[in-house]
Amino acid sequence: MSAAALRLQAAIIDLDGTLVDTAEDFSQALNAMLQVLIRQGDLRAKSSVRLETAQVRSMVGKGSEHLVHSALKCVFSAGASSTHALDALAALAMPVYQDCYRDINGRHAEIYAGVLEGLERLQSLGLELTCLTNKPVGFAEPLLAEMGLAPFFTHVFGGDSFERKKPDPLPVLKCCEAMGTLPGRTLVIGDSSNDAKAARSAGCPVVLVTYGYNHGEPILEVDADAFVESLLDVPLV
Repeated sequence: MSAAALRLQAAIIDLDGTLVDTAEDFSQALNAMLQVLIRQGDLRAKSSVRLETAQVRSMVGKGSEHLVHSALKCVFSAGASSTHALDALAALAMPVYQDCYRDINGRHAEIYAGVLEGLERLQSLGLELTCLTNKPVGFAEPLLAEMGLAPFFTHVFGGDSFERKKPDPLPVLKCCEAMGTLPGRTLVIGDSSNDAKAARSAGCPVVLVTYGYNHGEPILEVDADAFVESLLDVPLV
């Protein structure tokens, strides 16, 4: 894929699993949430219950609601395993998780190798950059600032910025609208099938990194134009 051939104008880039490894942040916040729920009596479980970071990695990418629901499903022992009971507990847990994550956001996160150089390269080629994540924008913006990545992006949109999240194409199309670019000339860069499906449905080319989360599924089985081991390797020239 050639930037010249595509006449690319911009790039829409995912956050968690693409720019920053935030799995440990998520793990710490979810485990803190579980302990609060146990202390409050909302969750009947052993006080020693704990999610491993490897488990959490497979839950990331579909937004905070899905993350909380998935975490609770792993440890749910409230005496009724119905979907209704789990949904009710998730509704109680969501504000607890948000408070826990707000305190932890960025504390255990690390920028992936090649990200800074890759963003600098994309900018040097004249591409406008937007960050699009399913993480709430109120968490995404502070994380980008903490990691020193905020200056690269003209816009930052989260899972609560629009009516629907990725893999729906709406957020991608809204990003193109905000930048004033055509979908066919706007590259989507991510780490999961959510990014690829959203890009494909919106009519954007898509490149996926191989080091991210992808819900624990093999990334090379996803429909994409290219796969790279580093953001610096995105094929543009």
